Amino acid sequence: MTGTINIQIVTGDARPIFKQIVDGIRMEIATGNLPQGAKLPSVRGLAMQLMINANTVAKAYGELTAQGLVEPRQGLGLFVSEPRQLLSEEEQKKRLTTAVNAFVNEVAYLEFEAGDVLTEVEKALTKLQGANSASDKD
Repeated sequence: MTGTINIQIVTGDARPIFKQIVDGIRMEIATGNLPQGAKLPSVRGLAMQLMINANTVAKAYGELTAQGLVEPRQGLGLFVSEPRQLLSEEEQKKRLTTAVNAFVNEVAYLEFEAGDVLTEVEKALTKLQGANSASDKD
């Protein structure tokens, strides 16, 4: 069964389109919308869905494969991988710092008020925790 990917491409986003796809699929995996073993749409299929060039999707899929989030199966397609071994605490903190700094730079560029940003972050974390709780019950 092919997993449904619910991502949107934002043309004004500072991230390249392939990175938006990578981030969107990572979120779909993290929330359980794309569970372990789910088949991703074909490169051509996702390109048609998002109305973008197939090479862009192929680049995103290559990045996801390199990160170990998905794995190709000969003649069958691309599938969500089993969860990998956890990163060290030091590596987790390093990645968190990198992600937060990138986020803060983007928010500063967009000139949002700190209170509005914190409200949106809390909403997103609540949504993610709710999705993870629901997938744990399955």
